[in-house]
Amino acid sequence: MRRLTIKSPKRVCCSITYLDLETTGATVATDRITEIALIRFEHGIEVARWQTLVNPEQPISTFIQNLTGISDDMVEHAPTFAEISDKLLSFLTDSVLAAHNVRFDHGFIKEEFKRLGYPLRQKVMCTVKLSSLLYPQYRSHGLDAIMARHNITNTARHRAMGDVEAILSFLASARLELGDAAINDAEKRLMRTSKSP
Repeated sequence: MRRLTIKSPKRVCCSITYLDLETTGATVATDRITEIALIRFEHGIEVARWQTLVNPEQPISTFIQNLTGISDDMVEHAPTFAEISDKLLSFLTDSVLAAHNVRFDHGFIKEEFKRLGYPLRQKVMCTVKLSSLLYPQYRSHGLDAIMARHNITNTARHRAMGDVEAILSFLASARLELGDAAINDAEKRLMRTSKSP
């Protein structure tokens, strides 16, 4: 297992969990999670990574199956969100949740916990906003645009762990290009204004 190191001073956040979801669609109220992947760092050192398919308990459209490669057959015997909720919560507890367009991922997780009667309270950081702070000269900060600018190759695009690793590759590239101070300052600015969506 490849382990990563992300430099991040304690005052920015002691623990940060980079996460990505795949879902049956984009509507939080009606669509469901099909895959979760995350990598958790404490004091800048990777301490855990986890991924799982999730049975969404509803059909996956042909469009989403073609986009993600996740089929109904693949998730048929996967655990439901209720069955993995405790494990997911153990990774998120006392950690900042970081994701590309974090409102999407946080919204789905929050809704799933709400269905279980648990009001999730989670501090978040958006790596889209981080990219915008670091590279204001660019208009697009979507993951595909970032990968193209930083020459990041990814054979697992639109799979949860592949997208988490793409974000971490972007952060590593930005540190080499801009230096630790610029990244740390941008993180601190985002963390000062971060609220649970």
